[in-house]
Amino acid sequence: MALMAALPAMAQYPGTLTKTDKNKPELRSIAVLEWTGEAGKPKASRLVPVAVFDGSELEDGSIYLARPEPLAVDADVEYELMRDGRPIGLYDIKNAGQEQGSWVGYGAWKPMPSVKPATHEWTPPKIEDNGDEGDRPILHRKQHGDGKEQGGGKEPPPDPDRPTLHRTDDGGKNGGSAPAQDPDRPTLHESNPTSAGAPDPDRPTLKRGKNNAQGDVPYEESVAGATDPNRPHLIRGKANADTMDVSPSLMGLPAEMEQVVAVSDARNRPPHPWNYSWANPGDEARMKSDLEEIARKALGLTAPPAPKPAPAPKNQRRGHARTAKATPPPPPQPKPLEDEQFRVFELAYGEGATMVLTAHTAGPLADEKFVTLIAQPDLYGNVLVLFKHVTNGSQLDYSPRMKLIDAVDAMADNRGELLFELREKTQRQFALYRVARGEAERIFLGGGGAYGAVNSE
Repeated sequence: MALMAALPAMAQYPGTLTKTDKNKPELRSIAVLEWTGEAGKPKASRLVPVAVFDGSELEDGSIYLARPEPLAVDADVEYELMRDGRPIGLYDIKNAGQEQGSWVGYGAWKPMPSVKPATHEWTPPKIEDNGDEGDRPILHRKQHGDGKEQGGGKEPPPDPDRPTLHRTDDGGKNGGSAPAQDPDRPTLHESNPTSAGAPDPDRPTLKRGKNNAQGDVPYEESVAGATDPNRPHLIRGKANADTMDVSPSLMGLPAEMEQVVAVSDARNRPPHPWNYSWANPGDEARMKSDLEEIARKALGLTAPPAPKPAPAPKNQRRGHARTAKATPPPPPQPKPLEDEQFRVFELAYGEGATMVLTAHTAGPLADEKFVTLIAQPDLYGNVLVLFKHVTNGSQLDYSPRMKLIDAVDAMADNRGELLFELREKTQRQFALYRVARGEAERIFLGGGGAYGAVNSE
């Protein structure tokens, strides 16, 4: 108890200076935008919060600072939509709601602002050269009473904009005459209550209410008879849809639904593309083929070996004409992988390739098998599997299938993490995996909620 009581006193010690890191982000929110229809003009959309990075830890974005909606889907929060680390649009949150117990945000998809090129080039102003005497100031001497100027010279013409002073009329005491009356000079008149002069149209007037026989009764006017066109009106029923341009909400997990990463940060950061450029284009095809073979073995889709040709009969005579040699049957084709997705990332500047392959078998959901592979090339150019996850449709409740969303810099450290959606039969979550030092480690799990039964693909 003494230690806890001493902590506030130490924090308020005036001689202690707290250093703050200028590069430390205030808050960074990671979400997933889901929509159906055309990208940029969706038929229905929603934004699912995943995680919020507070500068030290990743918090669950679906409950972080909820009041009641979480901060990640608060109104007027803007997200930058990214695909492979490149921005493809903006999504402005207008309102939020709960879908089957999970908070989601609704808003509008906007295009990225484009920088307009300059329409014309700037040209310096043209300066006319009138000689040395053009910009030189000229001094004029004061004229004396005898009409002569000191030093000679002619009197300059009078300046029409120069103010002139006139003497006041003193009744002839000083021998002066009264100047002409200035028409713009204000004049004070004594008020005459009995005069019936015309009212000044520019004078402000306070509008009073109507009088009646009961004395001090406030003026009342019905709303229906109000004459002010700017007077607000209260209308019952649904609000006007023109006041909020929001796409319709997306319900469930339809098969045609698309997903993209959304990032909201208090600071503007340059884009960080995650695509990897192979030094030899043939390496990518070879790596993909090797990963597909590993995935088929994990799913039980390995083709059986080709049958050996049948031996010739022993009772065949030597002198008999030889029959044509039978051609061996072609090798069986490998079984196809359903919904195969193969992506290659460079998760940090200067690092090698990180490959992700996801696929599943055909058939009803109960008989389907799903596989997810994370691999890197080893020192000898072979495939090194860092992570392998295999499940089937009957085990999704405790071993969900993994669907890759994209790579994202979740902690603003210029290093990408792999964002996966973990789908169960009736619920789902989102997970972030960090690949480093030859391992793939899960660093975050949260968000999602219940969205009903997963549609069979």
